[in-house]
Order: sequence, then C-alpha cells, then structure tokens
Amino acid sequence: MKKTFGLIAAAMLLVGGVAFADEAMLIDFTQLDADCCADDNGNATQNSRTVMDYSVSAGATFTEDQKGLMKTSLALPEWEVKLNSSAKTVSSLADSTVVAAPVKGEADVPFAGKNVMGVRIVFPTWNSNANARIEPPFDIPAYEPLAQADENGTRQEPTDEEKASGKTLFEDGFGIVKNVGTVKAISVTTMGMNYPHGLYVLMSDNDGVERRYFMGYLGFDGWKELRWNNPQYISEIRNREIRVYPIYPRGLPFVKFEGFQITRDAAHIGGDFIGYFKDVKIIYDKALLTSDRDIADEDLWGIIGKKEKARQNAEMQKFGNKQVNRYLEKAKLASEDEFTSSLNEGSGSNAQSNGGQSADAK
Repeated sequence: MKKTFGLIAAAMLLVGGVAFADEAMLIDFTQLDADCCADDNGNATQNSRTVMDYSVSAGATFTEDQKGLMKTSLALPEWEVKLNSSAKTVSSLADSTVVAAPVKGEADVPFAGKNVMGVRIVFPTWNSNANARIEPPFDIPAYEPLAQADENGTRQEPTDEEKASGKTLFEDGFGIVKNVGTVKAISVTTMGMNYPHGLYVLMSDNDGVERRYFMGYLGFDGWKELRWNNPQYISEIRNREIRVYPIYPRGLPFVKFEGFQITRDAAHIGGDFIGYFKDVKIIYDKALLTSDRDIADEDLWGIIGKKEKARQNAEMQKFGNKQVNRYLEKAKLASEDEFTSSLNEGSGSNAQSNGGQSADAK
C-alpha cells in the first residue's frame, strides 16, 4: 500500500541539479454549473460536486422541509462580492454580483460553449481607492470525503473506488490542491475589458495563513493568461536550505483558493467593472514523496486520519453556523412588493392614475 513519507520538496528530487515541479488546476469555473437541487420552477440551483448540507448545524426547531432547503455549493451565482467599507453603498451592494457567463459556441477558445465566472462590481465614481473581494459562499473544506450527490443534493456514501483514490471532495479543480511544497508560479485565465484595475489571487495554506498574489492589470481586450512567478523560488538544489522532517505522521500540506481581489486606484475610472474568469492553475514543488512502505503506518496507528477527522468536523461546524444564520436572515425578508389596496378597484371615486406622483424616500 502506498503511503506518504516526508522529505521536504527541496531535498526530494535531484536530476541535473534541478527540482521538478507539478502543474495542477486549483479551480476551474467551467465545472461549477448548477445541476441539482431544482427550485419551484424546475431550474437547478446548486452544483452537485460541491453541494454542502448545513442542516446538520441547525437546531431542532427547524422542520424537515426547512432543513431540506439548507444547501449551498460553489455554483457561480452563489459566489459573493465584498467591497471595502468606504466603497459600500446601497446600490453598489445590490448590483455587485457574480453570474454564470456563457461563452459563445463559435468562440475560438477550448472552453467554447461552457460557462465561466462573470463578475460585476460597482466601484465609487468619486476619487477614492477601492477594492472588492470575489469569494466562495463558504470556506472551502480541505478534508471533506469524496462522494457523489444525488439530484436533491444529498451526499451519498463514498464508494470503494472513491475511498481508494485518496482524494477529497474539493480537489481536481474545485479549490484545493494537496501535497504542495513551494509554489513556483500561478496562472489566471481571464478576459480583459480594458479596465485599468489590478487583479490579485487569494490563497491560504494548511495553517490558515492567507496570502495574495498580484497577477497584473486588466487593461487589455480579450482572453489572456496572467502569470505570477515566485521571485524567491530557487531552482538550483545546491543553493537551497535543505530540511529533513520525520517520516510519519505528517498530514499533507495544501493550498486553498480564497478568491480574487480587484483593486481600483483613485486616479482611474470608477463605476461599473465587468470581468470574466475561467480558471486558476499553479505550478508547485511536491511537499512529500509517495512510495511503498514495508509497514502500513497509517493503518497501524491512524494518527493522520484522527487529526484530519477533527479538522473536518471543525470546518463543518464553522461553515454550518454561518449558513444557518444566513438562512434565518433570508427567511425574514419581506415577501410582498405591493400593498393591499384599501380602495375599490375601478371605482369612480378613485383619483386618476396620472394625477399624482408617488414619493420615494431619498
């Protein structure tokens, strides 16, 4: 049975004096179409691969029907735009949103006919530095077991094949890459619209430390792959500081996608910003090698599994409490748009409809 053992990436591969790096898809927005959990009109609302049920954190006062609605996912309309405090106005909060943007079938790109992330941000029109974060609806769990969900978003039991894969739910382009040592480079596939704003990628590690990486400015027209290269990456093994760690137990270090940040300079145009994003990829050194071991350490001791289970439970509790509070707030929203009339409709005693103006609060 293959088990992980821990030599840091700097010490693991020596071929011609250069360390090898792997490429991985951190998140691919074309995979986040809504395909389950239909609403009253029969339209899918959630993404089955990433759907999460937060009713487990709800209290006993909720009915089963209410708990059945307590689901969310990484489906594109579920993502959030968070403006900095000085840029928040009623209109900017209402109009800044994320949608699934269909790419034309005849477009000359490999993902023609698929949906990418479309973002609208309403920045202040006055001279003011501003920024906005584009974030997933929840903190992407790093230890959620890989398992399929049915058409209602109910997670099934993992199959033997899924268990044997060693993968978790949000790997393979859904926000998590594991076994990451040093990040060598980051790439973002985006469509520019000649906006002068800056783009950052936000990522965190297994210690919960968030970092942002400046990808460049969006002042171009058309699709482009923006790239960040690690200025502190050392390719020559002999120049690296080599550290050796105990082989067992060590959990796999990972990186997690936390979102994008768009920055607007006070000297640049404000108002609406429109952007499109297809994916985020990374090139990285492996943190741990994999190899056959004479003794199945994890099967014998179970230390890593116990630690990861505890972290998974903590992540789910934090996620569930936040989503339940949002569900309660949504349930309290006013459902009526019009007043019940105190007059008889069509009565001759009523004033003409064009005889007065309704007053909106200013």
